[in-house]
Amino acid sequence: MTTISANLQAVRQRIASACAQAGRDPASVSLLAVSKTWPASALRDAAVAGQAAFGESYVQEALPKLAELTGLKLAWHFIGPLQSNKTRAVAEHFDWVHSIDRLKIAERLSAQRPPDLPPLNVCVEVNVSGEASKSGCSPDEAPDMCRAVRVLPNLRLRGLMAIPEPGDDQSAQVSSATRRRFAALRALRDNLNAQGMTLDTLSMGMSHDLEAAILEGATLIRVGTAIFGSRS
Repeated sequence: MTTISANLQAVRQRIASACAQAGRDPASVSLLAVSKTWPASALRDAAVAGQAAFGESYVQEALPKLAELTGLKLAWHFIGPLQSNKTRAVAEHFDWVHSIDRLKIAERLSAQRPPDLPPLNVCVEVNVSGEASKSGCSPDEAPDMCRAVRVLPNLRLRGLMAIPEPGDDQSAQVSSATRRRFAALRALRDNLNAQGMTLDTLSMGMSHDLEAAILEGATLIRVGTAIFGSRS
């Protein structure tokens, strides 16, 4: 068993344990392997171990990996900040975008999505911590953003994404503040669905806080370090 395979097994066990604690079906939580900065060979090892969805943050780094691994039929998620001059490449090559924080970006992705591809799955990124250094619209802006994105052709609005500020304790036992941020995103999703939307995705939780995210309703967790190791 490779290190990556063993790490994936350990992460899946963490997911199963957190779901048991939350009274949830483990199948309700999808694992996204955050593979930014890692070579295609590492992704191939993860794919052999059963991982099918990968998250990338840098367009120029990701495209060669997508080309090299095209025969594996993987799902590609763009999870980083997206500049206007990079939207075409993302619209043409990715299956998901988690980081919609401006309507302009969503409009460009919609216009540039090739007609022979299915709609691009997207999440609106919400800055639940109010940090100036973080991307994302504010919780107050999110409903209008979701309504605008929802009607764009060639996109499918799936849900919300957030990266809360890290707590003081970076172990699995994260701070109550982080739990509150996750709970706030879930409440926002629930409120939007009560208004007639059908959002099924909460993209939240990473290597150090995935248990807290699952307890608060995460449906998709983004895990890099716990799978591939620490980046140099």
